[in-house]
Amino acid sequence: MPEGDTVWQTARRLHTALAGRVLTRSDLRVPKYATADLTGRTVLDVTPRGKHLLTRIEGGLTLHSHLRMDGSWKVYAPGERWSGGPGHQIRVILGTADRTAVGYRLPVLDLLRTTDEERAVGHLGPDLLGPDWDPDKALANLLRDPARPLGEALLDQRNLAGIGNIYKSELCFLLRATPWLPIGDLPAEHAAHLPPLAKKLLEANRDRPARSTTGRRDQNLYVYGRAPRPCLRCRTSICTANQGDGSRERPTYWCPTCQPGPSPHH
Repeated sequence: MPEGDTVWQTARRLHTALAGRVLTRSDLRVPKYATADLTGRTVLDVTPRGKHLLTRIEGGLTLHSHLRMDGSWKVYAPGERWSGGPGHQIRVILGTADRTAVGYRLPVLDLLRTTDEERAVGHLGPDLLGPDWDPDKALANLLRDPARPLGEALLDQRNLAGIGNIYKSELCFLLRATPWLPIGDLPAEHAAHLPPLAKKLLEANRDRPARSTTGRRDQNLYVYGRAPRPCLRCRTSICTANQGDGSRERPTYWCPTCQPGPSPHH
């Protein structure tokens, strides 16, 4: 699933391509909005909110989208071949005189009044890359349920918005805590460091083509996707297991030596 830094990059590409320009083509390929026509309206801005995208359009309208697991937005120049997937996966087309933005495999697509945006994103906690960022509020949200596993608390967008499965695993490694540690058991100094550390990681990567949490040239990530290769710090084999319930289960990675504590293996 795209994480906050990826969504921020997507919003920037869309904003650069569309903002201040009049739509000459509008095609919303979902039954609910099949008759909606945005042509002739000017795109005002494209704003990220956590993992959500808000495309604001003249006349008080907002096109809300979410990429979920494999959705994407692509921007094409006139005459450029569209390469984001087969035509039946296209959910929306927004075209101007010199650019066309195409949304593929978007599981969430809503056209709402801009004044009603809170209906779509009002549940989100402070945005790690947004103007509403508040580390104290984020920490208070995380600690509201002290028995909740750290990894699950980090993924809950109601606590803080923008962390996905990769950053969850990497943050737990940097905090030297397993993703299954009750967040209330995290040492106070580590807990206080968590929101600023999360913000630092996302900010460092929002302008990078390839995400890195290590600062190394030979390996971009400490644990995510690296099982059963050796830990970069202690050489112990990285472990993996699913975390979450039912449809919310996500693969999680950790080092059993650098991150002592509860896990499915113990």
